[in-house]
Amino acid sequence: MDTATPALRLGRHPAFVRFWLSRVGSALAFQMTGVAVGWLIYDLTGSALALGLVGLAQFLPMLALTLVVGHVADTFNRKRVVAVCQAIAALTLALVATGLLTGTIGVAGIYAAVAVIGATRAFEHPTLSALLPSLVPGEALPRALALSTSALEIATIAGPAVGGLVYGLGREVPFAAAALCYALAASAMASIAFTPAPRRTGPVTLAFLLSGLTFIRRHPVVLGSISLDLFAVLLGGVTALLPIFARDILHVGSTGLGVLRAAPALGALLMSLTLAHVPLSRRVGLKMFVAVMVFGLATVVFTVSQNFYLSFVALFVLGVADTVSVVIRSSLVQLSTPDEMRGRVSAVNSLFIGTSNQLGEFESGVTAALLGAVGAGLAGGIGTLLVALLWMRLFPELRHMDGFPRRPEPAQQ
Repeated sequence: MDTATPALRLGRHPAFVRFWLSRVGSALAFQMTGVAVGWLIYDLTGSALALGLVGLAQFLPMLALTLVVGHVADTFNRKRVVAVCQAIAALTLALVATGLLTGTIGVAGIYAAVAVIGATRAFEHPTLSALLPSLVPGEALPRALALSTSALEIATIAGPAVGGLVYGLGREVPFAAAALCYALAASAMASIAFTPAPRRTGPVTLAFLLSGLTFIRRHPVVLGSISLDLFAVLLGGVTALLPIFARDILHVGSTGLGVLRAAPALGALLMSLTLAHVPLSRRVGLKMFVAVMVFGLATVVFTVSQNFYLSFVALFVLGVADTVSVVIRSSLVQLSTPDEMRGRVSAVNSLFIGTSNQLGEFESGVTAALLGAVGAGLAGGIGTLLVALLWMRLFPELRHMDGFPRRPEPAQQ
């Protein structure tokens, strides 16, 4: 009898292992870039609004490309799409590092590079999400999602910490390191031995492009899950304001900023590894709502804290709660969606995630410019709590969801 744990059995799938390594490299590069860009922009401008514009620069390409992304992910070889996106990101960051080293790039150039990275992630993230269910058995998907989340959290722990540390060696160093990580991620993705299922070859119609939105609207559990994450994180995210808290409130500098950026990822990593070995199976809807409310409370605690260690703990708890919500939401969405539509649904889901994260950073920057960082954080945390309570009433099907659905059979061509 095979006594290996489910997580270890997933490690016997070479395609999943390469997928996991690619995701680690890509996420590590993105997180290093995030902390470096945030510190650089705030150092150059001293403006909370300028920090918020970083999120907007990432979000606008995602908004513009959503319908195209879904079509690409459901038509072309998904691993190749991901590898090309990662290679473009590597080249972009290499150019940024060169520009900083030679003094030929300014704030506008940094925003342009961020927009390119946003465009590559617009394709990469939903395509990765659509690819994963094809690499593992259906019953192993929740565990695979938990391990995939652990890849993100490992990177989110290491990326900001390394980015903050090496920033002191030179402004160009974290960008060069991130370019290398993206290049290695592209290599790992390209090496996956995977034969995709036959894809749709008919004409591309508006109804086809919009079918992801139509599917989500017709499935209350999927709609409730995605929109809950959208509004909760849109209101409650404080990531964009961390440079302000690190420098002006907690007085811990760029190294402390890296540690604060890593704190939620540390909590998320521990929780994702726990869920990979002891997956959620009962009352998943209610658990997701509770996790979102804990996320909001942790945001409030972080905002009012003036002690570095309490702030770290609050962000750690925030990461734990966010991971529970993410794993449940991702499992519900992926297991409810047929494979032939997964790219379009994932593209819309990624737009919602981008709205909550990148547009949320813009919203936080604007709110902080008006109310101050503390006022913006308090408003966001309280808003998250109110959204969770309201969504429990608006989506009773989601609240009463006991277990995960079975993966639907592919549609007959």
